[in-house]
Amino acid sequence: MVSTGDSAPNISATVANGEVETFELDEQVGDGPVVLAFFPGAFTPPCSNEMVALQEHLEDFEGAGATVLGLSADSAFSLNAFRDEHDLSFDLVSDMSREAIQDYDLEIDIGDLGLHGVANRAVFVVDDDGDVSYSWVADDPTNEPDYEELLDAAESA
Repeated sequence: MVSTGDSAPNISATVANGEVETFELDEQVGDGPVVLAFFPGAFTPPCSNEMVALQEHLEDFEGAGATVLGLSADSAFSLNAFRDEHDLSFDLVSDMSREAIQDYDLEIDIGDLGLHGVANRAVFVVDDDGDVSYSWVADDPTNEPDYEELLDAAESA
């Protein structure tokens, strides 16, 4: 599992930002901290709560020079609908191939919801050198991160 001090694996995927475009994490590194918030699935209550909470703290993250990205195995089209429904102004990354989810060792099944091979809830802060300066992985995918601790980590990165 990727943890604090490790080099962040690159993510090459599709980004939902109102459009559908290609995304490379390596292209984001060096422009301030990158907050990667992996979540199991769009439109589920805990995931909606987390993305809305990140949106509510977005000005603080941006004040720290950080870029916030949500990441799930959902399609870019679903993620754009999710962004619209919750008025999210940060980008969401579609990892339908599950490559990033596997590279970060976050793949889980939530059988009672019919979700297989999705991301466990986790947050990483990647610094300007491409290293993970903060990592948090949920013991239970319904848990949310400590947003103040996450903001402190972004400010310190």
